[in-house]
Amino acid sequence: HLLVFLLFVGPFNCFASYSRATELFYSLNEGLPAGVLIGSLARDLRLPTAGGQHSASLQPPLSFTLASHGLGGQYVQLDNRSGELHTSAVEIDREALCIESSGATIFGGSAAVSSFSPSPESCLLLLDVLVLPQEYFRLVKVKIAIRDVNDNAPRFPVPHIRLSVPENAPVNTRLAIEHPALDPDMGTNGVQTYRLRDNYGVFTLDVEENENGERTPYLIVMGALDRETQDEYVTVIVAEDGGSPPLVGSATLTIGISDINDNCPQFNDSQLNVTLYGNSSLGTHVATVHAVDMDLGSNAQITYSYSQKVPQPSRDLFHLNESTGAITLSTKVDGDTPKLHRLIILGNGPGCIPAVITVLVTIIKVMMRPPEVVPRFIANEVEGVVYLKELEPINTPIAFFTIKDPDEKYKVSCYLDGDGPFRLSPYKPYNNEYLLETTKPLDFETQQLYEISVVAWNSEGFHVKKVVKVQVLDDNDNSPVFSEELIELSIEENNVPNAFLTKLHATDADSGERGQVSYFLGPDAPSYFALDKNTGVLTVSTQLDREEKEKYRYTVKAVDSGFPPRESIATVTITVLDKNDNSPRFINKDFSFFVPENFPGFGEIGVISVTDADAGQNGWVALSVLNGSDIFVIDTGKGVLRAKISLDREQQSSYVLWIEAVDGGDPALSSTAKITILLLDINDNPPLVLFPQSNMSYLLVLPSTLPGSPITEVYAVDKDTGMNAVIAYSIIGRRGPRPESFRIDPKTGNITLEESLMQNDYGLYRLLVKVSDHGYPEPLHSTVMVNLFVNDTVSNESYIESLLRKEPDISVEEKQPQISIEPTHKKMESASCMPTLVALSIISLGSIALVTGMGIYICLRKGKKHHRADENLEVQIPLNGRINLHMLEKKPMEISNI
Repeated sequence: HLLVFLLFVGPFNCFASYSRATELFYSLNEGLPAGVLIGSLARDLRLPTAGGQHSASLQPPLSFTLASHGLGGQYVQLDNRSGELHTSAVEIDREALCIESSGATIFGGSAAVSSFSPSPESCLLLLDVLVLPQEYFRLVKVKIAIRDVNDNAPRFPVPHIRLSVPENAPVNTRLAIEHPALDPDMGTNGVQTYRLRDNYGVFTLDVEENENGERTPYLIVMGALDRETQDEYVTVIVAEDGGSPPLVGSATLTIGISDINDNCPQFNDSQLNVTLYGNSSLGTHVATVHAVDMDLGSNAQITYSYSQKVPQPSRDLFHLNESTGAITLSTKVDGDTPKLHRLIILGNGPGCIPAVITVLVTIIKVMMRPPEVVPRFIANEVEGVVYLKELEPINTPIAFFTIKDPDEKYKVSCYLDGDGPFRLSPYKPYNNEYLLETTKPLDFETQQLYEISVVAWNSEGFHVKKVVKVQVLDDNDNSPVFSEELIELSIEENNVPNAFLTKLHATDADSGERGQVSYFLGPDAPSYFALDKNTGVLTVSTQLDREEKEKYRYTVKAVDSGFPPRESIATVTITVLDKNDNSPRFINKDFSFFVPENFPGFGEIGVISVTDADAGQNGWVALSVLNGSDIFVIDTGKGVLRAKISLDREQQSSYVLWIEAVDGGDPALSSTAKITILLLDINDNPPLVLFPQSNMSYLLVLPSTLPGSPITEVYAVDKDTGMNAVIAYSIIGRRGPRPESFRIDPKTGNITLEESLMQNDYGLYRLLVKVSDHGYPEPLHSTVMVNLFVNDTVSNESYIESLLRKEPDISVEEKQPQISIEPTHKKMESASCMPTLVALSIISLGSIALVTGMGIYICLRKGKKHHRADENLEVQIPLNGRINLHMLEKKPMEISNI
């Protein structure tokens, strides 16, 4: 059943405040079905629930929620109302979840820090549960310990285990079994013991445990071993865990007994009796002795020799093969040859006393002579060996054989003994002649040597055998063969010089020099590839650059040393793998974009083109703005530069950005480019009139002002540039006694007197001046009222101001001002001479009529003053102040045309 632990110092601290975090500890077995109750959080936290004692005061009701649906959340189900925690449909497998063998393994929805110290074998499931509403709020840390059950049987990593034990191993020899059984379960549920199903009475098992708790089985020799008696023991090793009931696993254990030299050669018989006919031919097999050594390998090697007691004539007559023990007739038996020979033969083994056998050979004298076989070789023959080239045509003659009976008493027949493409047939019309020939072409690569015998026998049963050896001579009939016809290689770029690529391998079935293979590059191979002629090692002598060339394809040849030489061709393909050795590269180091001001936000300003010569991830480029990122953004994929807001040239006319391009390599490479954004002016600002500052201001103009004299000026500026800032001035409305008396310079805005002022020209003049730019497509303009009061003095300033406040009845002229943008220095010079000419003219006339004029003026002044007062009352108003524009400090402004 489930255990609940409240991990606090005391109950008072645990329940003192609902806002404090709480920890609950549960434990359950792994592998439980869905719906098993783990614990009730509300009960264990002593919280009031809907059906409890304090249910009436619970408004709203308690709510339990998993704070995170991590790995641990899939194994449990939490009732949001009751707080009961159950197992889910996902079965908990402790071995699958807690794979760490040392220390506690903790998993869950969050990395909670707890004061709980798990045991070394703990496997904890961590959950964070939120308890609501606010007045009951707390974060509950739930720890569920997963207890191990014995649900895994021990398992050996290999099904068949082999051990080797020397046959002279002493009793109690211990040999470790290198593949112990594994059990994912923990503690006593893991592997505890090992046993053998069949110990053959000579073996047992022991288990040793190291510091880490790992158990290793040891095989112990309990009795004497003899390889010659039994060289192998096959049994089953069983591993058993400590569960209840225990589970077992097994594997086949093969114990091999290795040999030592503890046996000597032995003959089965001590004496062998042999009879030999006196007419036996040379090489006739007499007998074969055979000794046996129970050991293996070099310990069982036996050689045969005559004992020193064997006389020399017997040694000369009979040849003993020291390896096989075969005895053959080495010289011809004649009338003087002894009839009985006692051959004492020794069987010698390493480190042993020789075994002895006696062979008694009795020679029986025969009066009848054996048949004779007389060969006459057609093919090349040396010492009984016939040499034929491979691929010789069918029916190639080898030799003639003449078969006859020396006594001419018996009928003699013959046949061919042995395997091979040969045929022995009568050569007609002769009765005793036979032809030995081939039946199909010979192949050196299939078989190099044939041993056949021509056997003749007579009617009395005597046999004579003539052995013929046929040696097949190799011909250069095979071309070298590559192990692969298409050799696919790869190498990273920027390799070291003389880097190894591969070792080519081709085989030639021919022998000798014909089978010796040399390697050569094909004519299409670049010069910086090298191929060792003898070893076939392929190298590249220089660094390869993938950006320069990614794939190479050329041929290689394998040539043998035959005459004429034969060759074969293979194709080599080399793929140069990319390395991040190229920084992103901008098409230009500096980019310049011209953008009209008031360009809409997030509109496309321009495209920043950047490339990276690398491939794949190394060639992926990300763009970012290093400065000005609060105004400008750049599309990483397309390189489109945009402004987040609309740009105003009058606030800032240009921007300088630095764009960084970073590739996707590791480590990444980067480069930067300079971006200059120039805002093109649009005509979005009308001219701003700086002077006069108000439509209510006025200026006193003395009647004595000479024509051509500057009276005042209209001064305006335009925040735009270029043609949008070129200002033209024009008078579009006039009012006054003689309003045509004043003109305005369209370029400078200077207002000058055109004509001399007469007595009836006194009064208030109101000029409506239009200040217009030359913007495209629509020029903008401003207007200002210029007020001029022609009089000697100002008598009533308040009355004039009242007249200025009245709306003037001025008809607007639609005539546009004409202004030339070309320089006008000469015209300005001539215009500047006009006041001088006028002044000189006045002086010359004044010198004649000065006295007369002054007298008339003095006499008539008073009378005309009263007369003007009747015509125009406004001139009788005294003015308290006078505005002298010539006393104003004017600061000229230069307007440059870009």
